[in-house]
Amino acid sequence: MAVFVALFLAVAGVAGALTATAESPEIALENPEIDASQDDSVEVGGETYVVADISENENDAGQMVISGTLEREFTAETSETWANESTVSVDDREWRVEIPGENATEFTLVEVLDRQAILEADDAAENETVTLEDGEYVAVTDENGDRTLVPVDEYFPAPEERSYATGETLEYDGQTVTIDDVTADGAVLVWETTETETVELAQESTVTIGDTEYVAHFPDASTLRMSTDVEAYEAQVTEIERFNQYNSGLSRVLVLSILSSIMLAGMAFIPSRY
Repeated sequence: MAVFVALFLAVAGVAGALTATAESPEIALENPEIDASQDDSVEVGGETYVVADISENENDAGQMVISGTLEREFTAETSETWANESTVSVDDREWRVEIPGENATEFTLVEVLDRQAILEADDAAENETVTLEDGEYVAVTDENGDRTLVPVDEYFPAPEERSYATGETLEYDGQTVTIDDVTADGAVLVWETTETETVELAQESTVTIGDTEYVAHFPDASTLRMSTDVEAYEAQVTEIERFNQYNSGLSRVLVLSILSSIMLAGMAFIPSRY
């Protein structure tokens, strides 16, 4: 019994020593294409990005993890079509789009008058128009109290008109837009806008930017490294997984050996029935 106890204790000692002295391998990117800190500009996938953020946060499992963000600004062309007879807002006013004919190369913006607002602003006019058999009128009362019906075409001002041809520009929604094309169905407006592309990077994750695949690694909470040698990264991951498996096995051997020694030692003190 003593021999077996000693054997198990020896096995436990060896397993414990190996577990205590073993050093876990870590991810190390050799000669990474990107080695940068926050706010640095880097060339990734043929484009210039800024390392917008590197931060360390606690995940749902209570572990501290590092992540980062790449950002780049680029110019994109935006377009909008104004359909014929539609209403658009320009200079804080409403306009009706009018396109004459099938082969039109220009269109006209006709101001849509706010008749109700005009009537309400005129103390001499009633707030509603009067419709008779021969047309629509505005009822106006003069200083003597006499009520007169004025045809709406005479009472309301002539709406403003603005015409634009292909290639011309106008101010719309705070920016200068160009008339790219005019057809019978509508007018196409184009302009350039500045947009931001964001790439989220997790610790030891792979991401494809452009046509190139990268692996991202954060050695600390202030440094980002990226490499295209994904195979070397995957080999290191496999090595770490193998180490963890071996280390886990040794831990189980240590526990089982100690428990077996205790059990055998306890059995040795059980009194014999004979």
